[in-house]
Amino acid sequence: MSVDADDLRGFLAAFQRLNELAASAAPTGALPQLSDALSGFLGASAGSMSTVAREVPHHRYADYDVALELLAGPDAQLLGIGGGDQRQHMSLADMVSSPWARLPTGPVDWANVPTGPDSTRRAIALGLRLFRYRDVPVAVLQRRRNQLTGTGVAVLEVLSPDTELAGELIEEVGRLATEHSVLRGNVITLDLIGFEGEGDGYRFLPRPDLPASDVVLPEGLLERITGHVTGIAAHAEALRRWGQHLKRGVLLYGPPGTGKTHTVRHLLGATTGHTVFVLHGETLSLVGLAAAMARNLQPSIVVLEDCDLVAMDRGFGAGARPLLFEVLDALDGLDSDADVAFLLTTNRVDVLEEALAQRPGRVDLAVEIPLPGERERRRLLELYRGAVPFTDAALDEVAHRSDARTASFFKELMRRAVLIAAEAEVAPADPHLHAALASLLDEQEKLSAKLITGFQDPTPYGDDA
Repeated sequence: MSVDADDLRGFLAAFQRLNELAASAAPTGALPQLSDALSGFLGASAGSMSTVAREVPHHRYADYDVALELLAGPDAQLLGIGGGDQRQHMSLADMVSSPWARLPTGPVDWANVPTGPDSTRRAIALGLRLFRYRDVPVAVLQRRRNQLTGTGVAVLEVLSPDTELAGELIEEVGRLATEHSVLRGNVITLDLIGFEGEGDGYRFLPRPDLPASDVVLPEGLLERITGHVTGIAAHAEALRRWGQHLKRGVLLYGPPGTGKTHTVRHLLGATTGHTVFVLHGETLSLVGLAAAMARNLQPSIVVLEDCDLVAMDRGFGAGARPLLFEVLDALDGLDSDADVAFLLTTNRVDVLEEALAQRPGRVDLAVEIPLPGERERRRLLELYRGAVPFTDAALDEVAHRSDARTASFFKELMRRAVLIAAEAEVAPADPHLHAALASLLDEQEKLSAKLITGFQDPTPYGDDA
């Protein structure tokens, strides 16, 4: 059966009109349509305006929420979007211009986003701020990433009669977000986000509070390291004035358990004005991102723990090591006046890339954290014994007899001495300390000592140690 072309066109026109009437027909008491509400505020048809959009990195969403709240001011109108999950998949332009959308207004969606180790912020997860920017009405959509019901990308979209002004607004929001960043002055670790990853790609860590008295190193060593990290920051303006670079790299190397991590923790506690990024394991692959964030939030410190895992010599094993080049690029890529310190630790300095360890501007201070000498061993014993009443003579003897041991050895020694006394149902005394030492040094417990209590070969690096 043939269909007359005029009849078909008439049918389609009637069908379209029917859909438009159905979409526009709102029951009594229904919320206004989103496009109508925006058109009324903007003073012109919202569907005829172009939007200006910017994707927001996961770790910056709280910053942008803070910035928009500051820019919009207390009189801004908040507007939510109805329509169920459909709204999560639509751009603002589609929401206001598509004849099939006709989304109603609704309540604003909110989310608690972290702003510190123990604090959160109530941020807009999906909604609009309506306000005047330079006396021009603007509507700014905020959409937080939502991998379950959305695209997994956070975004800002600005709708305004003045498209050029909308672009300027986006740029100012970016500047305010950096200036008022919730990350600034905090200790942060970055996370790898997979397909089902949760969070925003970062976590806040409590800033360590480790006094210098708890860091047992050879005399003057801690002061040398601290001075290089904090001294340059303290004189940043003078160095900039005379054209000297501020970026610096400090490499702490030595056997496991000698105090590298303790030293880092003390430094982080002593630099409360610095933003700190801590990377280790797989997150070392994010060193490029960490360096970029550190540059924007300076003064900053980027900690790369066990960097030998990615910075091994290219001759070891087959194939390229892309993470090595990311580390090198991050160290080289910062501007000379960037107040950023890279703090690297390694147990295997012998396998580090020569260029990383020796080239000034990448690492300009390499410090060995050695096995503790007798003086340091005595200090460790004093530190870990707490209130246990061992005599000075007994502690002196143990310190003399326990060479090539690290801090974990002495912590276990004290625990074992107290345990021996507890099993005998008496208060701990010198004989129990001597018995614990004999037990740990016994030939039958060598393997246990290596795995648990930190025994080290006194010359792990050969003749150069």
